[in-house]
Amino acid sequence: MKVASVVGARPQFVKAAALCPALRARVTEILIHTGQHYDYDMSQIFFDELALPKPDHHLGVGSGTHAEQTGAMLPRIETLLLNERPDWVLVYGDTNSTLAGALAAAKLGIRVAHVEAGMRSYVRTMPEEINRVLADHLSTLLLCPTATAVANLAREGITPGVHQVGDLMAELLVAMRPAAARRAAAERFGLVPGRYVLATVHRAASTETPETLAGILQGLAQSADPVLLPLHPRTRAALARFHLALPAPIRTIDPVSYLDALSLQSQARLVVTDSGGVQKEAYLLSVPCLTLRDETEWPETLTGGWNTLVGTDADRIASALRRASAGREHPPIFGTGSAAQRITSLIVANGMSAAN
Repeated sequence: MKVASVVGARPQFVKAAALCPALRARVTEILIHTGQHYDYDMSQIFFDELALPKPDHHLGVGSGTHAEQTGAMLPRIETLLLNERPDWVLVYGDTNSTLAGALAAAKLGIRVAHVEAGMRSYVRTMPEEINRVLADHLSTLLLCPTATAVANLAREGITPGVHQVGDLMAELLVAMRPAAARRAAAERFGLVPGRYVLATVHRAASTETPETLAGILQGLAQSADPVLLPLHPRTRAALARFHLALPAPIRTIDPVSYLDALSLQSQARLVVTDSGGVQKEAYLLSVPCLTLRDETEWPETLTGGWNTLVGTDADRIASALRRASAGREHPPIFGTGSAAQRITSLIVANGMSAAN
């Protein structure tokens, strides 16, 4: 059996690192890197650090508008699929690479397996929401990380092929946490463990207007602790475009590797983010999180007060920074660490069933 896996962005590299070993033990995998994230800090460092196999095909799509990226990916993925003739196309998450891979496969009659299916923010102005909804409706196997994701699909009338398998990012985090702890990243960046805030800001909704980005920065500026902000390329470009200065106590650094990111999160007093993956990692690391949005695909992280939705208003952010504390309950909501094996078994079993 042959599976073509499509990746292109940092969160997908992390999930693929958890799944590839299990998948390659039982099937032939063709790894396609779209090039959606392409510089070393956003791409190659993850392959090096997580021992991801070298992509069999690198499409080199690069940056652009959503239409430009998706449009550039589609014919290149289609050509590869016609040449490789896989039994399955595996896509991850909610990026333009996800949608392009699912759409190219569906148009060719190739079955799609969607890892992290069923996630919903119910905000259709988010590009990620459009990508994940369309990918789910094109998929044969919908591989859900949580019970909430299964329920979301059922509300849309999608029940065949739906399986709750657990979360690959949670699985990898458990495996890599000892190595991340040895990094002691806080000390390397001149910070005192437990006495700084780690912030990540990258979504289009956070950076597309000067008012929104300025509000986030003004809120973070009220922190009593230093704020470390690894700068995503989109955010760096927005700061320059809007001529926004970074107020104290915000300090920026280049994007960091997966292990450094885990180390910095685990040692922070508080995480502030607009990222779905970082919300989840903060919960798994038992670090309080403020989410710079009014909704989340991971409502489970709100359990017991571990995650708080604060939007982008400066006063709301500042007030939450002062009040933030560790949550109470901490149930194991992201599975038992067997997601990679369960996903692989489902792909193999469904492949054999179709062949028969």
